[in-house]
Amino acid sequence: MKNKNLWTPWRMEHVLGHTEKITGCLFEPPGASQADPELLLLHRGRQTVVLLNRFPYANGHLLVAPRRHIADICELSSAENTALMSMLKRCCVILRNHLQPHGFNIGLNLGVVAGAGIADHLHFHIVPRWQGDHNFMTVTSDIRTIPQHISQTFEQLAPDFARIPPEEG
Repeated sequence: MKNKNLWTPWRMEHVLGHTEKITGCLFEPPGASQADPELLLLHRGRQTVVLLNRFPYANGHLLVAPRRHIADICELSSAENTALMSMLKRCCVILRNHLQPHGFNIGLNLGVVAGAGIADHLHFHIVPRWQGDHNFMTVTSDIRTIPQHISQTFEQLAPDFARIPPEEG
């Protein structure tokens, strides 16, 4: 039988707990640029930010958050709520166009007890899903297999996000 390797080098630092701690809030990236590949920032709009998850559950795993630092969905203004839902929709369109997923998990964990890894800044996860993408690795070892390097995913999605005017997000 041919030996097969799984390659997910960007997860090792996270798995071992050696990930460099970021200063400030992940959802408030430094600078003013609309996008930044080093920060995995795909879009910074007036009301929202979109980032690739550095430690994804699946290829194309996005994080969508309001620009304003708030922890609870009940604190969103009507404009922020509308902008977030609009951006979630746009993200799904972009992911469908490039990655052709069969579905999505879109979720929000409010509070540490609900599973929020970053509880003080509200954010949605969009996880593209494909028929049969579950396998024994996740069940037995809490390992995900990601078929494309995260920098390639960023390059693939970035042009579509660049076409979104900042005032629309």
